[in-house]
Amino acid sequence: MVESNDILYSDGKKPDHCVVIKYVPYVGDSKRAMDEYTSEIMMGGHNTIVVHNTCEDSLLASPLILDLIILTEMCQRIKFKVGDDTEYQTFHSVLSILSYLCKAPLVPAGTPVINALFRQKSCIENIFRACVGLSPINHMVIEHKLSRPASFSPEVSEQSAVDVPSTKRVISQDIPNGGPIVSNGYH
Repeated sequence: MVESNDILYSDGKKPDHCVVIKYVPYVGDSKRAMDEYTSEIMMGGHNTIVVHNTCEDSLLASPLILDLIILTEMCQRIKFKVGDDTEYQTFHSVLSILSYLCKAPLVPAGTPVINALFRQKSCIENIFRACVGLSPINHMVIEHKLSRPASFSPEVSEQSAVDVPSTKRVISQDIPNGGPIVSNGYH
């Protein structure tokens, strides 16, 4: 994971850490973790946070396993066209969006690794927004940063994030209660 992140860890740098795992048969599935995080603060000072955690390993992992299965199954159902494609395609067999639920992201060869939790979550949300014909959320709020605000009018895009031609879209542009897909004008 260190080699995949040349922004945080440039040549030869690595995190300073020590991991010790000991098996204690008596505690069974109940695991105890003692984590200590030390960081540098202003004027050369140090801040240390110590956490003691006791939990059942299998109960902690179960919701993640269920989410991995559900997300994988949903992504197997998604088929899309990009640009002028004539045939539908599916996601790559290395489903990199599952990285949101794992420690070390796995991506297809040549694909940039995204190690940012917020960006990974945003990717999943935007894929599902594209599936229902909504434009992606990019958090730029560019309409509030322009020198001439009147020159920009946020509207729902006719084309989704995965560039599915609007003539091929099966999903209606209306919400089940009859209203159009426009909430507060921002997307």
